[in-house]
Amino acid sequence: MPSMWVFGYGSLIWKADFPYEKKLVGYIKGYIRRFYQKSTDHRGVPNRPGRVVTLLASTNPDDQVWGLAYKISSQNIENVVNHLDFREKGGYIKKTVLFYPCDFSKSIQSGEEDNPNFAGMENVDTIARHIIVSRGISGSNVEYLYKLASAMRTIAPGVQDEHLFALEKAVKELEQREEESLELDQFS
Repeated sequence: MPSMWVFGYGSLIWKADFPYEKKLVGYIKGYIRRFYQKSTDHRGVPNRPGRVVTLLASTNPDDQVWGLAYKISSQNIENVVNHLDFREKGGYIKKTVLFYPCDFSKSIQSGEEDNPNFAGMENVDTIARHIIVSRGISGSNVEYLYKLASAMRTIAPGVQDEHLFALEKAVKELEQREEESLELDQFS
């Protein structure tokens, strides 16, 4: 059995908690990364779901999503697939895509629009309000957002992920307003 490659575009970038032989920086084409997937476990709870990223097919075939690809040895494929199926539950499905700059296919898990945890195409401010108050067993939703933004600046400097960085800015602005409000309350 040959090896398998897995493409990480969210928390798999900074938390690859499975054995791999090699990792590569690169991108896939024809997709966009969006915080449109609800998280009722890792970054939220059922009554206050957080938001995590998913991939959506783009109308522009040249759109790119940057991330990391992990090479899984043939003897670890079954265990890694089972682990990722459990970790990435909640509406994600597997697809095979072409990875660049190396022209070979990778396995991805993506939350499709017809899954029950797809939050819909909300605007950045609405998503930011969900993120700032959500927390799950893996930590705060804010932490997830900030780690992803930081990781993308590290692995793909100069690449602008407009949705990701606009969301990061919106959450920071909400945090700043919250902090200023708390300071005012202390003097009231």
